Amino acid sequence: MNCSQTPDFVLSGFPRDPDKWQLFFSVFLALYMLGLLGNLLLLLAIGANIHLHTPMYFFLSQLSLVDLCFITSTAPKMLEDLWTSNGAISFSECLTQLYFFAVFADMDNLLLAVMAVDRYTAICHPLHYPLLMTPCRCGVLVGGSWGVAHSVSLVHTMLLSQLSFRTSQEIPHFFCDLGPLFSLSCSDTHLNEDLTMALAGVLGISALLCIVNSYAHIFHAVARVPSAQGKRKALATCSSHLSMVILFYSAVFATYLKPPSTSHSSGEMVAAVMYTMVTPTLNPFIYSLRNKDVKSALKRTLAMENSWD
Repeated sequence: MNCSQTPDFVLSGFPRDPDKWQLFFSVFLALYMLGLLGNLLLLLAIGANIHLHTPMYFFLSQLSLVDLCFITSTAPKMLEDLWTSNGAISFSECLTQLYFFAVFADMDNLLLAVMAVDRYTAICHPLHYPLLMTPCRCGVLVGGSWGVAHSVSLVHTMLLSQLSFRTSQEIPHFFCDLGPLFSLSCSDTHLNEDLTMALAGVLGISALLCIVNSYAHIFHAVARVPSAQGKRKALATCSSHLSMVILFYSAVFATYLKPPSTSHSSGEMVAAVMYTMVTPTLNPFIYSLRNKDVKSALKRTLAMENSWD
């Protein structure tokens, strides 16, 4: 068996029918441009409007930045492959894509947990909120998340770089992911798979438990609010974040709630597209459509741009 530590791969996640490639290219290009536009507009609106310079919108701006990078880690290569009908990718390119994909995926996960803690503090401890969520602490939360995400991704990438792979093999995916790469390895991948499951479990379950615990306290606090209007007002600040949490974890569970080396079925490919393309694209629109402050800020930002034109 020909094995190498610097193999060449071919990404072959899409059907081989060339007639469908144009449709896929058009759909994914539209999603990518929409995702870039939505996240860039949200970043611009938050940065340009001083009344949105609060912890809640600081975390939202970080999420938009991460989503913009997240979708860019896979979409350009996928679009190039569909346009040229050539999915060739070198091992170094594959590792680079995997590294940044893992960083931004973990950051999405961690930022959603941080945003849940922020909403818990605002609703359950409103009088202490300015003292608890200071700019310094917000910076530490975000900076710590970046540090954890890069560290976890670095461990995966370094261990993967030590494996040998069958040369000139097809990766049954549209981007480089751990599971498909494990299945192509000539080496023993048990350590890598166990570590992947352990780190994903600790990171993912910890963040999810943090979100669930925060919302359990939030719902308990809201239940004690005497007026229905007060309850609606309290929950209105959480509805957008809760929608993003449900969308994100639904796609993640559909994609990764299986052994790492399991081959990708068509259903899992759809879930991966939802996870990598659709969710980062929808996040800014979920927040802008369900949040009056963001909508008014976007209107003012667009009005300023039109006046400059």
